[in-house]
Amino acid sequence: MAVKSADARLEERWRDILAVHARTMCGIDRALHPYGLGASDFEVLDILAAESPRDGDHCRVQNLVGRVHLSQSALSRLIGRLEKDGLVERSVCAEDRRGVWVALTAKGRALHTEVLPVQRAVLGRMLTEPEH
Repeated sequence: MAVKSADARLEERWRDILAVHARTMCGIDRALHPYGLGASDFEVLDILAAESPRDGDHCRVQNLVGRVHLSQSALSRLIGRLEKDGLVERSVCAEDRRGVWVALTAKGRALHTEVLPVQRAVLGRMLTEPEH
């Protein structure tokens, strides 16, 4: 059997990472579907909960862009859906009219609290169990 080159090992490792990511995102999507959320929806709620832990706290949308794996336009659409569902609210930044603030609503904070253990359980299963 031929010894794998460094490039082949690197490529194999990259593909393994992608496979774990895909399985984990699908697992989170399935687990959160009954709550009306997908993995990306939850990720935004989770970041907002961490960035703005108290009622009335908010976060600039621009600060979310580098932390979620979505384009800026996809993130904007996702936030629009979350806002339509009453989970977040947007407002214009008074200091910089181009900036947009986003905050969890009471409903969004409650849903995040409810589904956090569900999402973390999926992460625990997917990231700590041996591969099949």
